[in-house]
Amino acid sequence: MQRIKLVKGDITGLSVDAIVNAANAYLQMGGGVAGAILRKGGRSIQDECDKIGFTPVGEAAITGGGKLKAKYVIHAVGPRMGEGEEDNKLLNATLNSLKIAQKRRLKSIAFPAISTGIFGYPLDRCARIMLKTTDEFLSKSDLPQEVIFCLYDDKAYRMFEKTLEDFS
Repeated sequence: MQRIKLVKGDITGLSVDAIVNAANAYLQMGGGVAGAILRKGGRSIQDECDKIGFTPVGEAAITGGGKLKAKYVIHAVGPRMGEGEEDNKLLNATLNSLKIAQKRRLKSIAFPAISTGIFGYPLDRCARIMLKTTDEFLSKSDLPQEVIFCLYDDKAYRMFEKTLEDFS
């Protein structure tokens, strides 16, 4: 778990190789994390997303980082609560983001708490699935070297912190 770190704050300001966007399947960047990325990173990110067009739930796609400190944005499509198979879809969105980072030889990546905003996914389940998936992936891979979970508020930070301690 030493390669996993938690921070509280704004993911768009992190100096990492890639930040993960909690995306919708059509990669339209409106509100939440996506909206913040668009505001700070610029229109070029949405333009690249428009060229990709569609990414199924549980999958991920990569674009440049525009004006962000991060060189790339990995767009992970998380589940909407109530659509079915949500836990498996969140696991796959996390895993596919990590696989993209590994394939691109990225050393650092930062995730938000995917699907816990307007998609309504429970924070405790998100923390458990994302941290466990990441820990298992890192146990078999040298890259990425560092995975940061950037949590926007105290509640999310505490939930991820407690979950991470339970794994240790």
